[in-house]
Amino acid sequence: MTTIRTILSAAIVTAVMGTANAEGDLKPFIMGDSAGSDIVSAVSATKEKLTAAGFEIAGEYSPYDTATIIVITNDTLKSAAAKTDFGAFGAATRVTITKGTDGSIQVAYTNPDYYSAVFRMESDLSSVSSKLASALGNKGGYGPESGLSADDLGDYQYKWLMPYFTDRLELAEYDSQNKAVSAVEANLKAGKGGTAEVYRIDVPGQDATVFGVAMKGTPEECAGDKYIMDSIDFKDTRSTGHLPYEIVVKDGIAYALPAEFRIAISFPDLAMVGSNSFAGIMCAPGAIQATLEAAAGNGS
Repeated sequence: MTTIRTILSAAIVTAVMGTANAEGDLKPFIMGDSAGSDIVSAVSATKEKLTAAGFEIAGEYSPYDTATIIVITNDTLKSAAAKTDFGAFGAATRVTITKGTDGSIQVAYTNPDYYSAVFRMESDLSSVSSKLASALGNKGGYGPESGLSADDLGDYQYKWLMPYFTDRLELAEYDSQNKAVSAVEANLKAGKGGTAEVYRIDVPGQDATVFGVAMKGTPEECAGDKYIMDSIDFKDTRSTGHLPYEIVVKDGIAYALPAEFRIAISFPDLAMVGSNSFAGIMCAPGAIQATLEAAAGNGS
């Protein structure tokens, strides 16, 4: 796998190449209605709205004091995940409650249409988008300045030589799906590699399970969620919904998306060099892979 360091060297020699995003209307995150200034109350109210709208809360995670991520799913999302190969990556939607620098509470959620295109799902998720908008509001998409088209997202590559969605990491292989799922779950429970389980969703009709993985590494380890977000989530409107990372266990093999792809789909306008750029986290791809391999186990 080509690393960010290799790409950065090429960029310095040949000049940074343009990002692979034609004009479009899809952005990774959608801002909901404002929710006062108390994050605890906002989290509670948001969960009530989500359950009232028919969503299942699969997990909850606070990567730092100013943010809480609520991971949700429903039958529509799980059915859509079951219809395509590796659709398990899209079995969940992330709802985020983040305290901004001005003290206001930002309630947002990942855009189902954006991520269904990224993960090459073949289902119409407009009903999920509508339910989220009704429950939480929809003040518009955000993230990059310019949106991307569904076609661009389906063949997304951040820059030349960077990985595509199909360039998945094979973390570990087991004799059976049950053995693989049990191993990953046990390792996450044990905190292997500084990880923890945020959620687990079993995809119906497939030997596929997706785990949400919290990574709690120190800055020196270069894989921790807080370290990564402190480096790249610098805009006033926060992109907290980048977290958590996923491990998909399918047919006895534990997979993850390479960081060069997984980070880029959440931050498609992130610069290669300069302040708050990929250059500042060059150590992250290898560190994240090692962390997820620890969570996946040795295989057998």
